Amino acid sequence: MRNLKALAAIAVAAALGLAAWQAQASLRSWLGLGKPPAGVSVSGNIEAHESVVGFKTVQARIVELPFNEGQTLKVGQLIARVDDADYRQQVNIAEASLEVQRRQLATSQENLIAADKTIASDEADLAMKRLDYDRYQALWQDGFSPTQQRDLAATALKQSTAALARDKALVMVDRRSIEQAAASVKSAEETLAMARLNLTYTTLAAPFDGVILVRQAELGELAVPGAPIVTLADLDHVWLRAYINETDIGRVRLGAKASVSIDSRPGKHYGGRISFISSAAEFTPKSVETHAERVTLVYRIKIDIDNPEHELVPGLPADAEIETAQ
Repeated sequence: MRNLKALAAIAVAAALGLAAWQAQASLRSWLGLGKPPAGVSVSGNIEAHESVVGFKTVQARIVELPFNEGQTLKVGQLIARVDDADYRQQVNIAEASLEVQRRQLATSQENLIAADKTIASDEADLAMKRLDYDRYQALWQDGFSPTQQRDLAATALKQSTAALARDKALVMVDRRSIEQAAASVKSAEETLAMARLNLTYTTLAAPFDGVILVRQAELGELAVPGAPIVTLADLDHVWLRAYINETDIGRVRLGAKASVSIDSRPGKHYGGRISFISSAAEFTPKSVETHAERVTLVYRIKIDIDNPEHELVPGLPADAEIETAQ
Protein backbone atom coordinates (compact mmCIF):
# COMPACT_ATOMS: atom_id res chain seq x y z
CA MET A 1 0.00 0.00 0.00
CA ARG A 2 2.83 2.32 0.91
CA ASN A 3 4.61 1.52 -2.34
CA LEU A 4 1.54 2.43 -4.33
CA LYS A 5 1.27 5.79 -2.54
CA ALA A 6 4.98 6.50 -3.18
CA LEU A 7 4.66 5.68 -6.85
CA ALA A 8 1.61 7.90 -7.12
CA ALA A 9 3.47 10.78 -5.48
CA ILE A 10 6.41 10.38 -7.86
CA ALA A 11 4.07 10.34 -10.85
CA VAL A 12 2.33 13.51 -9.67
CA ALA A 13 5.70 15.28 -9.14
CA ALA A 14 6.91 14.26 -12.58
CA ALA A 15 3.73 15.51 -14.17
CA LEU A 16 4.02 18.85 -12.35
CA GLY A 17 7.70 19.18 -13.39
CA LEU A 18 6.91 18.44 -17.02
CA ALA A 19 4.11 20.96 -16.98
CA ALA A 20 6.42 23.62 -15.45
CA TRP A 21 9.16 22.93 -18.02
CA GLN A 22 6.66 23.18 -20.88
CA ALA A 23 5.32 26.45 -19.47
CA GLN A 24 8.85 27.88 -19.14
CA ALA A 25 9.76 26.78 -22.69
CA SER A 26 6.60 28.43 -24.01
CA LEU A 27 7.43 31.63 -22.16
CA ARG A 28 11.05 31.66 -23.48
CA SER A 29 9.80 30.99 -26.98
CA TRP A 30 7.27 33.82 -26.69
CA LEU A 31 10.00 36.20 -25.41
CA GLY A 32 12.47 35.10 -28.10
CA LEU A 33 14.99 33.82 -25.55
CA GLY A 34 17.31 30.93 -26.30
CA LYS A 35 17.54 31.76 -30.00
CA PRO A 36 20.67 33.17 -31.65
CA PRO A 37 20.24 36.88 -32.34
CA ALA A 38 19.34 37.81 -35.86
CA GLY A 39 21.94 39.81 -37.81
CA VAL A 40 21.45 43.42 -38.87
CA SER A 41 20.88 43.87 -42.58
CA VAL A 42 22.01 47.07 -44.30
CA SER A 43 22.32 48.33 -47.85
CA GLY A 44 24.55 50.95 -49.40
CA ASN A 45 27.14 51.66 -52.05
CA ILE A 46 30.75 50.64 -52.48
CA GLU A 47 33.33 53.41 -52.06
CA ALA A 48 37.11 53.48 -52.30
CA HIS A 49 40.11 55.59 -51.33
CA GLU A 50 40.60 58.22 -54.02
CA SER A 51 43.82 59.87 -55.16
CA VAL A 52 44.18 62.87 -57.44
CA VAL A 53 47.09 62.15 -59.80
CA GLY A 54 48.96 64.87 -61.68
CA PHE A 55 52.36 65.84 -63.08
CA LYS A 56 54.89 66.86 -60.45
CA THR A 57 57.22 69.50 -61.90
CA VAL A 58 56.86 69.50 -65.68
CA GLN A 59 54.89 71.95 -67.79
CA ALA A 60 54.18 70.88 -71.36
CA ARG A 61 51.43 69.90 -73.77
CA ILE A 62 49.71 66.53 -73.20
CA VAL A 63 50.43 64.26 -76.17
CA GLU A 64 49.13 60.94 -74.85
CA LEU A 65 46.06 60.20 -72.69
CA PRO A 66 45.04 56.59 -73.40
CA PHE A 67 42.36 55.96 -70.74
CA ASN A 68 38.84 57.27 -70.10
CA GLU A 69 36.65 57.43 -67.02
CA GLY A 70 35.55 54.07 -65.66
CA GLN A 71 38.51 52.14 -67.07
CA THR A 72 40.65 49.99 -64.81
CA LEU A 73 44.42 50.47 -64.51
CA LYS A 74 47.20 48.28 -63.22
CA VAL A 75 50.05 49.74 -61.20
CA GLY A 76 52.70 51.22 -63.52
CA GLN A 77 50.38 51.62 -66.52
CA LEU A 78 50.67 54.88 -68.44
CA ILE A 79 48.04 57.46 -67.52
CA ALA A 80 49.35 60.42 -69.53
CA ARG A 81 52.47 61.73 -71.27
CA VAL A 82 53.53 65.25 -72.19
CA ASP A 83 55.84 66.53 -74.93
CA ASP A 84 59.36 65.83 -73.60
CA ALA A 85 61.48 67.57 -76.28
CA ASP A 86 62.54 70.42 -73.98
CA TYR A 87 63.40 68.06 -71.14
CA ARG A 88 65.46 65.80 -73.40
CA GLN A 89 67.39 68.87 -74.55
CA GLN A 90 68.06 69.76 -70.92
CA VAL A 91 69.51 66.29 -70.42
CA ASN A 92 71.76 66.74 -73.47
CA ILE A 93 72.99 70.12 -72.21
CA ALA A 94 73.67 68.69 -68.75
CA GLU A 95 75.61 65.76 -70.25
CA ALA A 96 77.77 68.14 -72.33
CA SER A 97 78.43 70.34 -69.30
CA LEU A 98 79.46 67.32 -67.26
CA GLU A 99 81.91 66.25 -69.98
CA VAL A 100 83.49 69.73 -69.99
CA GLN A 101 83.90 69.69 -66.21
CA ARG A 102 85.44 66.23 -66.29
CA ARG A 103 87.99 67.35 -68.87
CA GLN A 104 88.80 70.40 -66.78
CA LEU A 105 89.40 68.14 -63.80
CA ALA A 106 91.67 65.90 -65.86
CA THR A 107 93.66 68.97 -67.04
CA SER A 108 94.09 70.18 -63.46
CA GLN A 109 95.31 66.75 -62.38
CA GLU A 110 97.85 66.70 -65.22
CA ASN A 111 99.03 70.18 -64.24
CA LEU A 112 99.59 68.97 -60.70
CA ILE A 113 101.66 66.04 -61.92
CA ALA A 114 103.81 68.39 -64.00
CA ALA A 115 104.17 70.76 -61.04
CA ASP A 116 105.32 67.93 -58.79
CA LYS A 117 108.00 67.06 -61.34
CA THR A 118 109.07 70.72 -61.46
CA ILE A 119 109.42 70.69 -57.68
CA ALA A 120 111.70 67.66 -57.91
CA SER A 121 113.83 69.45 -60.52
CA ASP A 122 113.95 72.60 -58.40
CA GLU A 123 115.08 70.65 -55.36
CA ALA A 124 117.87 68.96 -57.34
CA ASP A 125 118.97 72.32 -58.78
CA LEU A 126 118.93 73.89 -55.32
CA ALA A 127 121.10 71.11 -53.94
CA MET A 128 123.63 71.67 -56.75
CA LYS A 129 123.61 75.44 -56.25
CA ARG A 130 124.21 74.99 -52.55
CA LEU A 131 127.20 72.73 -53.23
CA ASP A 132 128.61 75.28 -55.70
CA TYR A 133 128.22 78.08 -53.23
CA ASP A 134 129.85 76.10 -50.42
CA ARG A 135 132.76 75.19 -52.73
CA TYR A 136 133.37 78.79 -53.92
CA GLN A 137 132.97 80.08 -50.39
CA ALA A 138 135.70 77.76 -49.16
CA LEU A 139 138.00 78.69 -52.05
CA TRP A 140 137.32 82.39 -51.46
CA GLN A 141 138.23 82.06 -47.79
CA ASP A 142 141.52 80.33 -48.78
CA GLY A 143 142.25 83.04 -51.35
CA PHE A 144 141.98 80.73 -54.34
CA SER A 145 138.74 82.18 -55.79
CA PRO A 146 137.84 85.74 -56.63
CA THR A 147 135.04 87.47 -54.76
CA GLN A 148 132.96 87.84 -57.93
CA GLN A 149 132.85 84.08 -58.43
CA ARG A 150 131.71 83.59 -54.85
CA ASP A 151 129.02 86.28 -55.31
CA LEU A 152 127.74 84.69 -58.51
CA ALA A 153 127.39 81.35 -56.72
CA ALA A 154 125.49 83.04 -53.87
CA THR A 155 123.13 84.73 -56.35
CA ALA A 156 122.48 81.45 -58.16
CA LEU A 157 121.66 79.81 -54.80
CA LYS A 158 119.14 82.53 -53.97
CA GLN A 159 117.53 82.24 -57.41
CA SER A 160 117.19 78.47 -57.06
CA THR A 161 115.68 78.87 -53.59
CA ALA A 162 113.14 81.40 -54.90
CA ALA A 163 112.26 79.20 -57.87
CA LEU A 164 111.54 76.30 -55.52
CA ALA A 165 109.31 78.46 -53.34
CA ARG A 166 107.47 79.77 -56.42
CA ASP A 167 106.86 76.31 -57.83
CA LYS A 168 105.62 75.03 -54.44
CA ALA A 169 103.09 77.86 -54.40
CA LEU A 170 101.99 76.90 -57.91
CA VAL A 171 101.51 73.33 -56.71
CA MET A 172 99.12 74.60 -54.02
CA VAL A 173 97.24 76.52 -56.72
CA ASP A 174 96.98 73.39 -58.83
CA ARG A 175 95.65 71.40 -55.88
CA ARG A 176 92.98 74.03 -55.21
CA SER A 177 92.13 73.95 -58.92
CA ILE A 178 91.64 70.21 -58.68
CA GLU A 179 89.34 70.63 -55.69
CA GLN A 180 87.34 73.27 -57.54
CA ALA A 181 87.18 71.14 -60.69
CA ALA A 182 86.04 68.12 -58.67
CA ALA A 183 83.30 70.23 -57.08
CA SER A 184 82.25 71.42 -60.54
CA VAL A 185 82.07 67.80 -61.72
CA LYS A 186 79.91 66.93 -58.70
CA SER A 187 77.61 69.86 -59.42
CA ALA A 188 77.36 68.89 -63.09
CA GLU A 189 76.52 65.31 -62.10
CA GLU A 190 73.73 66.54 -59.81
CA THR A 191 72.41 68.81 -62.55
CA LEU A 192 72.38 65.89 -64.98
CA ALA A 193 70.62 63.68 -62.43
CA MET A 194 67.96 66.36 -61.92
CA ALA A 195 67.50 66.76 -65.68
CA ARG A 196 67.07 63.02 -66.09
CA LEU A 197 64.63 62.93 -63.17
CA ASN A 198 62.58 65.73 -64.70
CA LEU A 199 62.52 63.76 -67.94
CA THR A 200 60.93 60.82 -66.11
CA TYR A 201 58.23 63.18 -64.81
CA THR A 202 56.99 63.68 -68.39
CA THR A 203 55.20 60.33 -68.12
CA LEU A 204 52.47 59.78 -65.53
CA ALA A 205 51.99 56.18 -64.37
CA ALA A 206 49.36 54.63 -62.11
CA PRO A 207 50.70 54.45 -58.53
CA PHE A 208 48.40 51.52 -57.69
CA ASP A 209 45.73 49.28 -59.17
CA GLY A 210 42.54 51.28 -59.53
CA VAL A 211 39.74 52.65 -61.64
CA ILE A 212 39.56 56.14 -63.13
CA LEU A 213 36.66 57.99 -61.54
CA VAL A 214 37.24 61.39 -63.16
CA ARG A 215 39.50 62.51 -66.01
CA GLN A 216 40.17 66.21 -65.52
CA ALA A 217 42.43 66.74 -68.56
CA GLU A 218 42.12 66.40 -72.31
CA LEU A 219 44.58 65.59 -75.08
CA GLY A 220 46.46 68.68 -76.23
CA GLU A 221 45.97 70.65 -73.02
CA LEU A 222 48.89 72.28 -71.23
CA ALA A 223 49.75 70.30 -68.13
CA VAL A 224 51.11 72.35 -65.24
CA PRO A 225 52.70 71.13 -61.99
CA GLY A 226 50.11 70.04 -59.46
CA ALA A 227 47.12 70.24 -61.80
CA PRO A 228 44.92 67.12 -61.56
CA ILE A 229 44.93 64.80 -64.55
CA VAL A 230 42.77 61.94 -63.23
CA THR A 231 41.14 60.87 -59.98
CA LEU A 232 42.05 57.26 -59.30
CA ALA A 233 40.18 54.97 -56.89
CA ASP A 234 42.20 52.36 -54.99
CA LEU A 235 40.43 49.00 -55.51
CA ASP A 236 42.59 47.30 -52.89
CA HIS A 237 40.90 49.37 -50.17
CA VAL A 238 37.13 49.55 -50.61
CA TRP A 239 34.32 49.83 -48.12
CA LEU A 240 30.53 49.83 -47.97
CA ARG A 241 28.89 53.06 -46.84
CA ALA A 242 25.58 52.20 -45.17
CA TYR A 243 23.17 53.42 -42.47
CA ILE A 244 21.77 51.64 -39.40
CA ASN A 245 18.50 52.50 -37.72
CA GLU A 246 18.65 53.94 -34.24
CA THR A 247 16.86 50.87 -32.88
CA ASP A 248 19.68 48.60 -34.17
CA ILE A 249 22.70 50.74 -33.39
CA GLY A 250 23.12 49.19 -29.94
CA ARG A 251 23.45 45.72 -31.44
CA VAL A 252 26.57 46.35 -33.49
CA ARG A 253 30.13 47.06 -32.41
CA LEU A 254 33.33 48.24 -34.08
CA GLY A 255 35.14 45.27 -35.53
CA ALA A 256 31.99 43.22 -35.97
CA LYS A 257 32.13 40.84 -38.93
CA ALA A 258 29.89 41.35 -41.94
CA SER A 259 29.04 39.41 -45.08
CA VAL A 260 28.66 41.60 -48.19
CA SER A 261 26.89 40.59 -51.40
CA ILE A 262 26.08 42.25 -54.72
CA ASP A 263 23.34 41.57 -57.24
CA SER A 264 25.72 41.00 -60.14
CA ARG A 265 27.31 38.00 -58.40
CA PRO A 266 24.48 36.09 -56.69
CA GLY A 267 25.56 33.56 -54.11
CA LYS A 268 29.00 35.09 -53.62
CA HIS A 269 29.85 36.77 -50.32
CA TYR A 270 32.72 39.09 -49.43
CA GLY A 271 34.13 39.23 -45.94
CA GLY A 272 34.02 42.57 -44.18
CA ARG A 273 34.42 44.26 -40.82
CA ILE A 274 32.88 47.41 -39.34
CA SER A 275 35.61 50.08 -39.18
CA PHE A 276 33.53 53.17 -38.39
CA ILE A 277 30.28 54.02 -36.61
CA SER A 278 29.12 57.62 -36.59
CA SER A 279 28.67 59.14 -33.15
CA ALA A 280 25.72 61.28 -34.29
CA ALA A 281 22.51 60.55 -36.14
CA GLU A 282 21.93 61.96 -39.58
CA PHE A 283 18.97 63.28 -41.58
CA THR A 284 16.95 64.12 -38.45
CA PRO A 285 16.27 67.29 -36.42
CA LYS A 286 18.72 68.12 -33.67
CA SER A 287 15.97 68.01 -31.05
CA VAL A 288 13.94 64.79 -31.03
CA GLU A 289 11.11 64.49 -28.53
CA THR A 290 8.73 61.72 -29.57
CA HIS A 291 9.38 57.99 -29.86
CA ALA A 292 8.08 58.02 -33.43
CA GLU A 293 10.80 60.47 -34.41
CA ARG A 294 13.51 58.61 -32.52
CA VAL A 295 12.98 55.38 -34.45
CA THR A 296 13.67 57.22 -37.73
CA LEU A 297 17.22 58.10 -36.68
CA VAL A 298 20.02 56.52 -38.72
CA TYR A 299 23.75 56.28 -38.09
CA ARG A 300 26.37 56.11 -40.81
CA ILE A 301 28.79 53.16 -40.78
CA LYS A 302 31.71 51.92 -42.88
CA ILE A 303 32.39 48.26 -43.56
CA ASP A 304 35.90 47.52 -44.84
CA ILE A 305 35.73 44.74 -47.43
CA ASP A 306 38.25 42.24 -48.75
CA ASN A 307 38.49 42.84 -52.50
CA PRO A 308 41.41 40.71 -53.79
CA GLU A 309 39.96 40.24 -57.26
CA HIS A 310 38.89 43.88 -57.64
CA GLU A 311 35.32 42.79 -58.34
CA LEU A 312 33.89 45.57 -56.17
CA VAL A 313 34.10 49.00 -57.76
CA PRO A 314 33.01 52.44 -56.48
CA GLY A 315 29.32 53.20 -56.85
CA LEU A 316 28.22 49.56 -56.92
CA PRO A 317 25.10 48.85 -54.79
CA ALA A 318 25.65 46.18 -52.14
CA ASP A 319 23.94 44.52 -49.18
CA ALA A 320 25.54 43.41 -45.92
CA GLU A 321 24.54 41.15 -43.04
CA ILE A 322 26.25 42.25 -39.81
CA GLU A 323 26.84 39.75 -37.02
CA THR A 324 25.51 40.81 -33.63
CA ALA A 325 26.55 39.70 -30.17
CA GLN A 326 24.32 37.53 -27.86
